[in-house]
Amino acid sequence: YKIFNAQVLFRDDYTSDEFIDVVVGRRVYMPCLYVYNKIDQVSIEEVDRLAHLPNSIVISCNMKLNIDYMLESIWGLLNLIRVYTKKRGEKPDFEGGLIVRSGTTIEHVCRMVHRTMVDQFKYALVW
Repeated sequence: YKIFNAQVLFRDDYTSDEFIDVVVGRRVYMPCLYVYNKIDQVSIEEVDRLAHLPNSIVISCNMKLNIDYMLESIWGLLNLIRVYTKKRGEKPDFEGGLIVRSGTTIEHVCRMVHRTMVDQFKYALVW
């Protein structure tokens, strides 16, 4: 941290992690999601306890329980959206699509499709 000697006075309750965050200044905490699998092998009380923990999802791949909710939660935490493209006069192809972060510009999507597309692009309809 390039601090060789210092006296630090805290005027409030802080943890050592919070102090390091201030000193480093670039620390970023990523959101997390705890996924507990095989809930069909534990008691209902244990499943209930795990389900009420923050940022936790209980699933069973064997019984296919809560898989859709887990996928929705992951997409929500990562701020992902699916963008469908279509040619003029044709119906959109809902089988494919581009996966981008929410707030991505049309210019960025054009560059994802092809790097020269942005120069030829004239307009977009978004709905």
